[in-house]
Amino acid sequence: MTSGATGGGGHPADGLLPGRVVISETELQAKVAELGGRITADYAGRIPLLVGVLKGALMFMADLARSIELPLEMDFMAVSSYGTATKTSGVVRIVKDLDADLTGRHVLIVEDIVDSGLTLSYLRKGLLARGPASLEICALLVKEGQQRVNLSVPYVGFEIPPSFVVGYGLDVAERFRNLRGIHEVAGVAGQ
Repeated sequence: MTSGATGGGGHPADGLLPGRVVISETELQAKVAELGGRITADYAGRIPLLVGVLKGALMFMADLARSIELPLEMDFMAVSSYGTATKTSGVVRIVKDLDADLTGRHVLIVEDIVDSGLTLSYLRKGLLARGPASLEICALLVKEGQQRVNLSVPYVGFEIPPSFVVGYGLDVAERFRNLRGIHEVAGVAGQ
């Protein structure tokens, strides 16, 4: 057991609670179905390779894949720029790389949330260097006014205010991923 599990050292998410619902489960499912329909139309005649950015995009990508009415393939990457903090550190570290060769593939990066855009920009540059036929981005959430880089995201679920949110795969220090909707977090500094 960790010290947080026994109450000895505390957990970074202690004292934080899911707050008001920003996006309901029903709204999420409707938007995912809409995005899946757009991707189905846009990728007709091609086999997209969905690249999920772990861990936050897992639930979104699973639902999105089921909404795309085409043969597709999936792979996953894990990158870190947050650690257990609620603000990006700006330093990107690849924790798990892809298994698939991207040469000549139609790659669709599936991301949970675009905040500063720095992590996604770094990831996009690295994946473009691997020679895909095309590379696009699908993000469930984009935080309004937070991007520090010019990044094209053709598939966006929702634009949200710059508050810290959890649920539907998004977490704070690994907690709250299992919530069915997107919630603001009560107790985060600056809210």
